[in-house]
Amino acid sequence: MSEKKTLYKLFPEPVFHYKLDNFEQHNKDLLVYIYDLYEKDNLGIQRSNVNGWHSKSFRIADKNSPAFAFFKETRKYIIDVFKIYGWKYEPEKVKMTEMWAIINKKNNLNTAHTHPNNYLSAAYYVKAPENCGTIKFINSNSVAKERFPKLDQKTELNQNAVEIAPKEGDLLIFPAYLSHAVNRNLSDEDRVVISFNIDISK
Repeated sequence: MSEKKTLYKLFPEPVFHYKLDNFEQHNKDLLVYIYDLYEKDNLGIQRSNVNGWHSKSFRIADKNSPAFAFFKETRKYIIDVFKIYGWKYEPEKVKMTEMWAIINKKNNLNTAHTHPNNYLSAAYYVKAPENCGTIKFINSNSVAKERFPKLDQKTELNQNAVEIAPKEGDLLIFPAYLSHAVNRNLSDEDRVVISFNIDISK
């Protein structure tokens, strides 16, 4: 076989994986903030969560709040994502549309879902004990899941789902249309995550 070949990896689905600077202090402050919200409203709202607690949207107008400090810290990572994508970054047009927290206790999970009407979504791990539930990203190409041959080995070209085991301080940023789920928390501790969405105004 000729060695002259070119492989075009067309239309990749990126997941950007960062470790937040100063995550220990952010997490300490965020845990107090999130559990305070939980104590005031332990019913939360129902979205993709199965038995877990999903907060209402954060109100981060208070510039002294841990949520505001956290979002301010994430801006440099959002800018980096725009740079890698090759998108034009205009600060006045890049908006955080919503931010919320999820607490998954033992056996809680989140079903597969997307975040429509946004460009980017993010998951940040405030508390992530071992076996607390991986985040699973699902191939958005539905046709690829209709006919699937027997695998000889796993490669990046033949996976219809990829799981990432979270660590505290991890920040994942990904296309808002990319379907994702959270597997069951098998630990005896809470799994605490903050998520947010990014849109670009016209």
